[in-house]
Amino acid sequence: MIAAAEIEGTLAGWRFSVAPMMDWTDRHCRAFHRVLSARARLYTEMVTTGAVIHGPRARLLGFSDVEHPVAVQLGGSEPGDLAEAARIAEGYGYDEINLNVGCPSDRVQNGRFGACLMLEPEHVGDCVAALKAAVRVPVTVKCRIGVDEQDPEAALDALADALVAAGVDGLIVHARKAWLKGLSPKENRDVPPLDYDRVVRLKRARPALPIAVNGGIATVAEAKAHLSILDGVMVGRAAYGEPAGLIAVDPELFGTPAPVADAFEAVEAYAPYVAATLAGGERLHAITRHMLGLFNGRPGARAYRRHLSTAGVEATADLATLRAAVAMVSREMPERDAA
Repeated sequence: MIAAAEIEGTLAGWRFSVAPMMDWTDRHCRAFHRVLSARARLYTEMVTTGAVIHGPRARLLGFSDVEHPVAVQLGGSEPGDLAEAARIAEGYGYDEINLNVGCPSDRVQNGRFGACLMLEPEHVGDCVAALKAAVRVPVTVKCRIGVDEQDPEAALDALADALVAAGVDGLIVHARKAWLKGLSPKENRDVPPLDYDRVVRLKRARPALPIAVNGGIATVAEAKAHLSILDGVMVGRAAYGEPAGLIAVDPELFGTPAPVADAFEAVEAYAPYVAATLAGGERLHAITRHMLGLFNGRPGARAYRRHLSTAGVEATADLATLRAAVAMVSREMPERDAA
């Protein structure tokens, strides 16, 4: 297995990452997650090649320097467009280009990208080859173990073979099938059973290929268990819904001190970013919507969420509004039953 230090030479922080999540991992979310972990690798929401090439690039691709290491996830299937979009993204300073081969929504199916590309492994290889020729930063792929009636053994092997031949720098595998017909995108995140063993078999068959696993991983302890075999772990909804858990990432997975002691300190560390963003014309709710789960499990967490969901959406809401919500949370954790 490749040592973590060796992976970090080209994919800094790839040992642990926060998944790209539509409508969630925007620039404010990523800046907040960076307060909680200095080492985790962060990913943008998926952006399509057409949007990057023809759309408002600064709004779609702009990010703060504090977010590094940060990767952009592209959605597309035309090698030339992917190459152009990647060159543009690299120009904005991203540390990695990631190709989406896992999203099962109707929109991506209609555009011939996302999970439906699992059915075309050689074409995905062509896409990766075009990306590699276009940029100097690492190029990775995020995929499923298969789609619909595909045999996950054959499907994932075929994709991995094509990617290795194209020079891919790493593969992130969501350890579930995607059902393109019959399940919604939300159901596709929960209903198909997880098969971590399939990802392990892939790693053992291709030890030189950096492989990270995604899907259903809720805690740093679970992540650590996967890292005994695999090169990286990507956490999605757990990192977003329970962001305080990210504070343990640096000490537990990288052996470095946590950047903040607790959720209360995290708010104060994030405050300069909040103030600067508000001064730039952004509304408080656009920032704090990513912080609603920060105090889950503490007395007062419900009042905190309620205040941010009511007073926090007002046009006049400011940093004092956030601090007022935090003041409603107890610093004392309830004692747990000995049983």
